[in-house]
Amino acid sequence: MATRLPYFTPATFRFLRALGRNNHREWFHAHKDEYETTVRGPALRLITDLAEPLRAISPLLVANPRTVGGSLFRINRDTRYATDKSPYKTHVGMSFYHAATRATARGTGGTAALGRLDAPGLYLHLSPAGSFTGGGIWHPQPATLKRLRDFVVDNPRSWKAATRDRAFLEVFHLDGDSLVRPPRGYDAAHELIEDLKRKDFIASAAVPQQELFDPALVKTLVRRYRLMRPMLDWLSASLDLEF
Repeated sequence: MATRLPYFTPATFRFLRALGRNNHREWFHAHKDEYETTVRGPALRLITDLAEPLRAISPLLVANPRTVGGSLFRINRDTRYATDKSPYKTHVGMSFYHAATRATARGTGGTAALGRLDAPGLYLHLSPAGSFTGGGIWHPQPATLKRLRDFVVDNPRSWKAATRDRAFLEVFHLDGDSLVRPPRGYDAAHELIEDLKRKDFIASAAVPQQELFDPALVKTLVRRYRLMRPMLDWLSASLDLEF
């Protein structure tokens, strides 16, 4: 039996660190083959291998290995409104999204993408400064955020069951931005006021580099993502989505 190769190696992070020191188009194009072999190619292979195991967690979770518009975020930065004009990201991001976020609508002009739809998903982030995995809904739109908060108020027991489970908390912690003060219209004395102050409904966990270098990375990630299923299911229910 052939030995399974790791997805990422120390060369992956050497490239990202070098890109951080040489963040300009001339350097990147001179090292594009290195990017393809140590970063982009392995990431697309990982996404492909995660597709079936994630469907076992939920048939609505999508790991899309398309080179454009798939699960792998572009290395290029959008600098139109940024003070930092560096053209490239120095990290790698992969999103395993809920199928509802890529819904389409059939109209008189053919098939067109719907407007942005908030839905829970999973994420993997690779960086020399620290890698992590997690999931949930990051930066939801105001109407979505209100629905999430109202669902916490109406369903405190199920929210706590989804996010305070011992096995979940041994791996993940709730993360993201929060308001300093309670949101307007909510009881400041509510038992879950810290959750109601959340602007992101996400959880994350650090991933050591040695785990990323392990050929068994898919099994490791799926084992962790399975712990997130109750939280993703709860978030889906709050938005009347199947999961």
